Parts: sequence; structure tokens; C-alpha cells
Amino acid sequence: MPESLEFSIVIPTKDRPRQLVACLEALAGLAYPSGRFEVVVVDDGSRMALAPVLDPFLDRLELTVLRQQNAGPAGARNTGAAKARGRFLAFTDDDCTPAEDWLQRLATRLETVPHRLIGGRTINALADNVFSESSQLLIDYLYRYYNADPDDARFFASNNVACSAEAFRKLGGFDPKYPRAAAEDRDLCDRWLQSGTKLAYAPEAVVYHYHRLGLRSFCRQHFGYGRGAFHYHRGRSLRLGDKFRIEPFGFYLGLVGYPIRQHSIRRSLLFTVLLILSQAANAAGYFWERWGPHRSEPDGRAAGTSGRTADLVKTRKGRPDPRAGGSPDPTG
Repeated sequence: MPESLEFSIVIPTKDRPRQLVACLEALAGLAYPSGRFEVVVVDDGSRMALAPVLDPFLDRLELTVLRQQNAGPAGARNTGAAKARGRFLAFTDDDCTPAEDWLQRLATRLETVPHRLIGGRTINALADNVFSESSQLLIDYLYRYYNADPDDARFFASNNVACSAEAFRKLGGFDPKYPRAAAEDRDLCDRWLQSGTKLAYAPEAVVYHYHRLGLRSFCRQHFGYGRGAFHYHRGRSLRLGDKFRIEPFGFYLGLVGYPIRQHSIRRSLLFTVLLILSQAANAAGYFWERWGPHRSEPDGRAAGTSGRTADLVKTRKGRPDPRAGGSPDPTG
């Protein structure tokens, strides 16, 4: 009798073939029965064909590849979730490599609390890159602040979360009105809590994050986070009638001092400066989105839909393998 499909691992990707290969290699090495999980890769409008990257994995993973016009990671995750066949969904990103026991750790948590949103721990794999390390320090601080009680957590990043497929679809999935990798995870967590279901932090479920940054890309990343934060707060206000409130002064004081508890004095001073810079870029993005001349507006699509169509590119050997769609998408 074939094993039941417990997990669908959904990975959005766009123009990062090298990182995607590393991610799939890690998934092929998971210490979890191969017949009990599938991998759904959603090509979110890459400019290059992914067939050369994916072909070697067709016989190693239960792999489905979908292709859509660029809609952003939130819409891409929803596209993958819509085609997923597993009882549970696990989300990671193409620049992440899950630890060998990652899926088993998530499964153990979900067996106990199957209706919760489970979030694992992310570790920066580029410790020599001060900008990547600073971004991860910020995430670590947010997890420490919002998830002090692991059984009453409040925020997870979308590169390491898992949940019931039924609960995810009932909630409406990620809101595709967030076209960037910014605040769509915060919005999902907030709506999950508002639905009356809790979040649980599972730090034993680890993924390693390979996102190399320089000064310019670091500032651009946090500027984008600020733009996403504006839409998050506006959406929450419209949904719940809440007024925008900044975190208390202690939050920012703790953020500035956080590197000192993690690194030597010399390195901590550099990280503190970069964290302050990240918050300045974040604020600039927020106010640019609020008052800027090219302010983007949500398009009114319902949550859970991407507004795009997706084509099946290929599946694991033994199932249909139409190779249409392997050429670059001119709209990407």
C-alpha cells in the first residue's frame, strides 16, 4: 500500500537557479520518508528556463513545477498551495537549505497541534557577510520579542512555516496584494491569530538562509520592508478598525542593544549601526509608500488568489511531463 502524502513543500522562485539547486539538494537529503512528501516549485516569471536546473531532481523528489507570470512570492505560494496534495503545507524559500531533520521536526509539532501555524528557526549561513548577519539579527530580535512564549507566538517569517493545508485554504492563504517579499508573512500571522487559532514556535526546525547582501541591497531590502509595513498597517486598520501604533520605546532600545549580547563589542557596534540604518530605511519606505508620488495601491483582489494563471511545466518521471513553458517568459 502506498504511503500517504503528509507534506507538500512549497517553494516560490524567480531568477535564482543556483540557490534553488542547493535548496532542492537539501530537500532530497531530508531524513523523512520520500513517499510521504512532495515538493512544489512555483516559477514566478523567471527570465531563464529552469529545465536544466530541475531535470536532475525529477527522479530524486516527488517534484511538481508550476510556472506563472510574475505575481510576487505571496501569490506564488498560493499557486503552489492550490496544487498541493499533502495534508500539511511547509513553506521555505529558494535561498534556504533546510536541515536534515527539518520536516520531521515540523511533523512532530503538527501531530500535537495540527491546527496551529508552526514557525521554525532561520540561521544566517553567511556569517562573514555583515549585512546578511545584520538582517538576521533583526529577525532574531523580532522572534525573541514576539515569540517569547513559544506556545503563544505572534510572528514568523515565511521562509520557515508549516500548517494544515485545510486551515491555510480556509484562511485564504497569503494576501497577494503584497507584491514584494515584505509584510505578507506578518499579515498571514495576524489573520491567523484573528481567526482564533494560535501560532507555535519550533526553534528545533531549522533552515539555513543564503541571502548575500551589500550596502545598497541591504538598504533596498529594508526600504521594501517599510513599504510592506505601510500596507500591513493600513490593511489591519481597514480590517479591524485599529489605529496605527508604533512599538513602545523599550522595543527600539532593546533592538539597539541586542547585538551587544550576541557579539564582541567591536562587532556589536557595527551591527548596531547597521540595525539603526535598517530602521531608517524602513521608515523611509513606509513614508514613501504613504506620501510618495508613485505610491502603489492594492488592486482589490481577494486574499488567496494570485490574479495569474499557472501552467504545469513538469512533474516527477512517471507522470505527465509537458515541456511547454520551458522558454523564458517575456513578461517576467
